[in-house]
Amino acid sequence: MMNTPAGASAAAGTPVDSPGAGVGATTMTDGARALLVAGVALAIILIRLALAAVRADPGSPARLVAELRLAQFAAMMLMLSAGAYIGFALAQESTTGSGLDVALAVGFLVVASIAVTRDPQLALTLLALAFAGHAGVDLLHGAGILPPESMPSWYATACAVYDVGVAGVCYFPIVYR
Repeated sequence: MMNTPAGASAAAGTPVDSPGAGVGATTMTDGARALLVAGVALAIILIRLALAAVRADPGSPARLVAELRLAQFAAMMLMLSAGAYIGFALAQESTTGSGLDVALAVGFLVVASIAVTRDPQLALTLLALAFAGHAGVDLLHGAGILPPESMPSWYATACAVYDVGVAGVCYFPIVYR
């Protein structure tokens, strides 16, 4: 048996029991922790951009620029989300349905690419719909309709909630015109 320090993992990326957390409790892996920090940071930036757009006068060039920046950032986030699904599919390429995951991800990449070429109001509407659609794909993974083994068990639900929030933030400046 290997001798590892308390709280250390015998294998890289394996959750370990944490002192005082109770029997069977596990700590967050480094990858999950990094994903959480990145998600929070991206959400803060997105919300700040949305608030800047809403605060600008609806008829002013400043509003147009703020909405454009929000749309561009949201499109980048959609591309990042789609890329994660391509990564999951490639990591589990022998899993039935991984090709469908790649096809869906490419669809989201296309929507993001189209959105950055449209006027901000249309772009934000497209992106809000795309993030809502991405949440639907996440829920299909969670329900087992799409391959759930292609990603961590917690990821589908967490990503669906996050995507709905991002969709709402994208549509917020459109509602408050």
